[in-house]
Amino acid sequence: MRRTFEQIFRREGVNAVFIEGDAYHRYNRVEMREETERHKADGDHSFSHFSPEANLLSELEEMFEEYGRKGTGKTRHYVHDDDEAKCYGCPPGEFTDWEPFPAESDLLFYEGLHGAVVTEDCNIAQYPDLKIGVVPVINLEWIQKIHRDRSTRGYTTEAVTDTILRRMPDYVHYICPQFTETTINFQRVPIVDTSNPFVARWIPTADESMVVIRFADPRGIDFSYLLSMIHDSFMSRANSIVVPGGKLDIAMQLILTPLILQLIERKRRVS
Repeated sequence: MRRTFEQIFRREGVNAVFIEGDAYHRYNRVEMREETERHKADGDHSFSHFSPEANLLSELEEMFEEYGRKGTGKTRHYVHDDDEAKCYGCPPGEFTDWEPFPAESDLLFYEGLHGAVVTEDCNIAQYPDLKIGVVPVINLEWIQKIHRDRSTRGYTTEAVTDTILRRMPDYVHYICPQFTETTINFQRVPIVDTSNPFVARWIPTADESMVVIRFADPRGIDFSYLLSMIHDSFMSRANSIVVPGGKLDIAMQLILTPLILQLIERKRRVS
């Protein structure tokens, strides 16, 4: 998804600031393991990166507010592996130092778990001008996680299953509700059998999927144009269009480019 946005920004000459969601995690890798064990000892088996307590949500909210008001803020990088360690000069599992945003930028692009979260203590959803939800149906999401964690992190299926179960309460309470706050949702739906994700041998491909695109406010969306430009697409509801999985990139380009240009025009009028 980030690559698609980068293509749009590059083509349209948009100077964007990027924030990775894990930049606002509260704990590094070792600290997260320790906190997870501490919560387990206290009887809490649902602590995960989805949990508000595991993230700097108040700081993230303040950053969104500050950027909207002044165009300033700060971010950092979470170093995932040895390749990133060479790039950032920081050990895997650690954070780089906080750094301020560049002095001049057109917009802020945040890619993470909590870009539209609302809790008793914070309301991040009130600040972004364009909120994009990207989520596969739940069984497909589990298949993707099982395959990714087994192949890149060496986990067993049982270990990944434990992680999925541990995350479910926070997924239900803090992740799912965000998709009612979004401007547009892109949801990939497999058209092959994924009934038991824990024994699936491979991840369904884009050609084995459809993508449901839901607009919170369909007014101003030229559905006729989209249907004519995206082969084999159709409308399933008055605010939803369905496209073949392999057409996701072009669908995002067609839908998001004019919305991003509208944001830039609004920003320039204010400036």
